[in-house]
Amino acid sequence: MRGIKTKLALMNFLEFAVWGSYLVCLGNYLITAELGKDIALFYSVQGIVSIFMPALMGIVADKFVQPQRLLGYCHFLAGIFMLLAWYYGLTHPTLEFWPFFSLYTLSVAFFMPTIALANTTAFSLLKRAGLDTVRHFPPIRVLGTVGFIAAMWFVNCFYVSDGSIGFSLSNPLGTDMADPRFSNTVNQLLVCGILSIVLFLYCMTLPKCPVSARGTETKGIIGALGLDAFKLFKKRKMALFFIFSMLLGVSLQITNGFATPFITSFKALPEYADSFGANNATLLTSLSQISEALCILFIPFFLKRYGIKNVMMIAMCAWVLRFAFFGFGDPGSGVWMFILSMLVYGVAFDFFNVSGALYVEQETSPDIKASAQGLFMLMTNGVGATFGTLGAGMVVNYFTTRDGAYQISMPGTWGWEGAWLVFAAYALVVFVAFGILFKYKHQPERITRDTASELSGSDPEGMAG
Repeated sequence: MRGIKTKLALMNFLEFAVWGSYLVCLGNYLITAELGKDIALFYSVQGIVSIFMPALMGIVADKFVQPQRLLGYCHFLAGIFMLLAWYYGLTHPTLEFWPFFSLYTLSVAFFMPTIALANTTAFSLLKRAGLDTVRHFPPIRVLGTVGFIAAMWFVNCFYVSDGSIGFSLSNPLGTDMADPRFSNTVNQLLVCGILSIVLFLYCMTLPKCPVSARGTETKGIIGALGLDAFKLFKKRKMALFFIFSMLLGVSLQITNGFATPFITSFKALPEYADSFGANNATLLTSLSQISEALCILFIPFFLKRYGIKNVMMIAMCAWVLRFAFFGFGDPGSGVWMFILSMLVYGVAFDFFNVSGALYVEQETSPDIKASAQGLFMLMTNGVGATFGTLGAGMVVNYFTTRDGAYQISMPGTWGWEGAWLVFAAYALVVFVAFGILFKYKHQPERITRDTASELSGSDPEGMAG
């Protein structure tokens, strides 16, 4: 088991590099492929499959297949389907929705379980090596965020055009030509597919993880999905918590789907056509992931000092600012607002997910703790993110579509900025309602030093990113 931390760090790097290669820039390609009005459908798929696929693969890993092997097999299938989606897009200049969407959906369906499988593999191998997971897992997991950022930077800058290849921070063909950099083309899916196949091969070299059924024979799929925890809705406080988790989960995928198309669309305006922000939306958005990696380090302090309710309200306030800064900013003189939007994302995302997980841990009985955590993820990354993404798509289409085409918000009109301010208003309503309706007395002594330390090792992407 020598060098196991290095092996697991590389595994996490590749795991999230796969996701980072397309998650925040797929919308750019969909718009160029004339599927801009369907962005919400593509991003909602992640929430839909997250409702059942991680649980199903978890049962398989518990009872039948070693986790590191299953991790590899899932990546192999995800990679093959993503490469098929890339090839279809490459060979069909006029993209038909259903063939491309079906291939993409199958890829995402096999990718989403790999996030949990990667964690399971890491925990299992660290324990087998006699290492403390609370101490050694967080630095390993941070490499996942580094991989996510590295992939974003690569697709943002790398291009292939007419036999030439290179890296560029602006369109290498000039502003009047289609931008060939991967963040704007179907080639981002090629990067994703190749990385998935590489990770499949790498997983086959990892040490064995034991297969042991952990009560799944009696709990089955119902328990794995967290459905036996629905009895928590009988308690008013827990019912309110899960309802607000779903309402806040609505915000999770909005900027993943629409931030880069929004920023890139400023290139249509002459005064922003050559600006760094409009030409490097994916790279600019990567500041959000950097913020995630840093903000998670502050969570134990804030939880201990201010309590779970206040920390979650800070997260909700950060969501208001996240959207509002997008609504008022631009990639020119207002680029500082975009940067602030990226920086507050770490607070908005991490403080909500991690503090929510702690609240569930504290308020549920031992026999349903795992199921309650599953219910929390189901309400946020499943139900909330799915309906939020679909709803956001309708809002964006309403504000930004003119004669069937997406347009940037022109001076004196109500376009993209209107959509972002609607999202900000929604987050503000959730913030106020939560503050009024949710009652919780902070008890600092309940948050032990060990528990707070364990939080710093939680998954900062949740579902991404």
